[in-house]
Amino acid sequence: MPNDSDLHEAAHTDAPKEHADAGKGELTRRELIGIAAGAIVASPLARLEITAAANQEQAPHFFSREELEMVEILTDRIIPTDGHSPGARAAGVAAYIDGRLAESWEEQPRKVWRDGLKRVDALCKKMHGQPFLKATPEQQVAVLSRMAQNEFHPKSEEEKFFAELKRRTVTAYYTSEIGIHKEMEYKGNTLLKEFAGYEGS
Repeated sequence: MPNDSDLHEAAHTDAPKEHADAGKGELTRRELIGIAAGAIVASPLARLEITAAANQEQAPHFFSREELEMVEILTDRIIPTDGHSPGARAAGVAAYIDGRLAESWEEQPRKVWRDGLKRVDALCKKMHGQPFLKATPEQQVAVLSRMAQNEFHPKSEEEKFFAELKRRTVTAYYTSEIGIHKEMEYKGNTLLKEFAGYEGS
């Protein structure tokens, strides 16, 4: 039976892997960081917003409460808490996605998420006979595993939504305070001791 570590080895495997794993529909931890690197540099405002989202308990702006709970579970299954750093739920990823969709001027991204969450629920009912929020953690992981089967070449609408879900999750997490300072261990503009011979003024 699949578990969190099976599904999300990409986000929490310290040993480097090459693209030989690409056929499995997974990204290595190093590749996940690479995807988010541009967002970290280019979006200081996003870092402030997601930090605020993680620290505030508030009603959702776009999702219903049930939808927000689904997104919290889904994103936390993609980047769960482990021995190295807290996961997506602790980083406020779902609240950040909710805020971004609420601010969007485009209807299409909203529709993608509304329809996508409905499809997740429908797939869970088909596989396990109950809605996603009532499923066991193992059943929820099984649903995500099914959706992730063709991550790099998605065909079904469920697979396409997983690609969007993971993209948003990775970007949001690695622009959060937790993602930057705990997962990536970013120390800011500090002088590294390794550069012996350079003396800061």
